[in-house]
Amino acid sequence: MDLPVMPPVKPMLAKAVARIPEGMHYEAKWDGFRALVFRDGDEVEIHSRTTKPLTRYFPELVDGLRARLPRRCVVDGEIVVVQGPRLDFDALLGRIHPAESRIRMLAGTTPADFVAFDLLALGDTSLLDTPLHERRAALADALRDTREPVFLAPATRDPDVARQWYDAYEGAGLDGVVAKPLDLPYRPDERVMVKVKHERTADCVVAGMRHHKSGPVVGSLLLGLYDDAGRLQHVGVSASFPMRRRAELAEELRPLAMDSVEGHPWEAWAREEAHGTRRMPGAPSRWSGTKDLSWQPLRPERVVEVAYDHMQGDRFRHTARFRRWRPDREPRSCTYAQLEEPVGFDLADILTPRPHPR
Repeated sequence: MDLPVMPPVKPMLAKAVARIPEGMHYEAKWDGFRALVFRDGDEVEIHSRTTKPLTRYFPELVDGLRARLPRRCVVDGEIVVVQGPRLDFDALLGRIHPAESRIRMLAGTTPADFVAFDLLALGDTSLLDTPLHERRAALADALRDTREPVFLAPATRDPDVARQWYDAYEGAGLDGVVAKPLDLPYRPDERVMVKVKHERTADCVVAGMRHHKSGPVVGSLLLGLYDDAGRLQHVGVSASFPMRRRAELAEELRPLAMDSVEGHPWEAWAREEAHGTRRMPGAPSRWSGTKDLSWQPLRPERVVEVAYDHMQGDRFRHTARFRRWRPDREPRSCTYAQLEEPVGFDLADILTPRPHPR
């Protein structure tokens, strides 16, 4: 492979803001795997946001990229899986599997699409220093005749349209809006774009914690909600505290610490065989590798209000943000019933041409 922009390259990033700004280029924020695609003739490489190779996991997408992209290019975009009228991040996670036979089977049953939104190189020319509006025009021209599984991300310069997207597209599994200055060059691994994501709050039970890698302070809080059968289900974590706050939380939660997991609602997680059926706080994954995921059980007696963007099945899609303790709430009152469900929106109305049927 011999391209004017060669891997490894980290993608340009966005910082979070509260409102959609004026006078920018706007796109929907896709909920998938951020990916850079490098194509040089028959050679195609797909790299993740952290530059890890994803090529082997998406053989059907490699074929589609080879058929739909210009012969020599570097494209920034998002790998997504469509199930029915919306994106399915759980199905996308399932595509990362070590077994070759499983990869081939999933390529047929849950095929992936690629939504392109930026162009880093075309032919023999690097576009890293080219203003965004020129890169976008070149990308739109290069993909003017594309079809599944490669799509051009819808874009607008009208902030009113962007606000409509922000409200409407969530029902199709998208999670906000990205705004980019029109004259912005491509700056790898720099937070020079902005993103506006949906945020809601929920009252959750704190039923466990993990220690921070630096020592005996709180690394993250394990959050739970009660289901209709009265079982406390793990829904995610709250993390990203200042170091002083981590120490304060450790002191606040010390009286709730249990000597063992016996009698805890998540007692089954201590048994290795339980990890095979569902994702649990102490279970390793293909993403965590050798990372220490051991946890300290806490008596489920304290309630915390957290902010979250949206759900992935029965869990928070991203790390929840600590807002405040809720001493006025009873843990048993913290159920799934409090969560909002966005109005449905058919993904086929966003991507044109229509995605292949599932």
